[in-house]
Amino acid sequence: MKKFDKDRVLVAVAGPVIALVSAILLTSIVLVASGRNPIEPYRLMLEQIGYSDVQVLIINQASLYYIAALAVALGFRMNLFNIGVDGQYRLGALMTALVGAHVALPAALQVPLLLIVGALTGAMWAGIAGVLKVTRGVSEVVATIMLNSIATALIGYLTLTENFGVLVGDNNTTGIMKESGWVPGIDLGPDVGEIYGLVFLAVLLGVAYWIVLNRTRFGFDLRATGASETAAAASGVNAKRMTLTAMLISGAVAGLSGLPLLLGDAHTYGLTFPAGVGFNAIAIALLGRNNPGGIALAALLWAFLDKASPALDYAVPTAYEKEIATIMQGVIVFTVVISYEAVRQWGLRRQQKRVGAELAAQAAHNTKEVAA
Repeated sequence: MKKFDKDRVLVAVAGPVIALVSAILLTSIVLVASGRNPIEPYRLMLEQIGYSDVQVLIINQASLYYIAALAVALGFRMNLFNIGVDGQYRLGALMTALVGAHVALPAALQVPLLLIVGALTGAMWAGIAGVLKVTRGVSEVVATIMLNSIATALIGYLTLTENFGVLVGDNNTTGIMKESGWVPGIDLGPDVGEIYGLVFLAVLLGVAYWIVLNRTRFGFDLRATGASETAAAASGVNAKRMTLTAMLISGAVAGLSGLPLLLGDAHTYGLTFPAGVGFNAIAIALLGRNNPGGIALAALLWAFLDKASPALDYAVPTAYEKEIATIMQGVIVFTVVISYEAVRQWGLRRQQKRVGAELAAQAAHNTKEVAA
């Protein structure tokens, strides 16, 4: 049985806790400086958890964040910074919506087809950055940032009415998808809402992520290459192939991240489709320490801040700006890296002291044996 390592648990938990506490404290300082109650906004947001409709909104939003954050985490495990998840997510949703609007198959074939389209689109878009990195040494950060901008322009072009766009009011859309591609969810009533059916896809992807990384040779090779390409190459791993493979898988997962909303509610892609999910996913993956369980908690926290913050606008007698939640998210992003590095240094010093104490005890024991 594997020995419980309390130091490792402390290091894993301390970083997110410090980041969250720091965010609350710094946001409270901003509220005090502006002459506002530093406690009331948190109470108002926490009250929202008790409402069933808000719970549904949080779960649905968290499913998008979770899948996108898994895509980011896959890159991080390979020491790759896939900052293009947002472009891959939006382009994957667009192409899925286009195929769903123009292809009509039985539901048993239509839904898998749409999932494959989303995954392949995301993989193709991320693969461009992967190919540039392994063949020309182009940084994936630079490449994916540029690809995000290109994706935005491409989406705008494809949704023009003279191409594939359908004008609905002032919104250029891809048109309504065929009903065979709609994924039913869990309907909790007219006053509560419906949990997306593809929330379960997020759960399956989380389980698959853990199994692949921790229980397969491929996962070991991926983590080893991320830790040291030289060491991985010495053990027979093709670092360039692993880099390209990691980018393709990361992009495929990113391409799926918008489908819970697309197939479960929106049924079309337009200007109102959420943007920025991929950028939020970077912070969520960092906060969750690239662990599927930690990412799930971070995704729920991010979704809670998104969906509970509107209540601040309607507080009585004094309304609060809902941007307080945005400030908290921003501070979390700022503090998470600092806190993780501080905790890592603390853990390293603690480990060095423990090893030093063990060596000293062993030396003392050897000295006694020699003397005897």
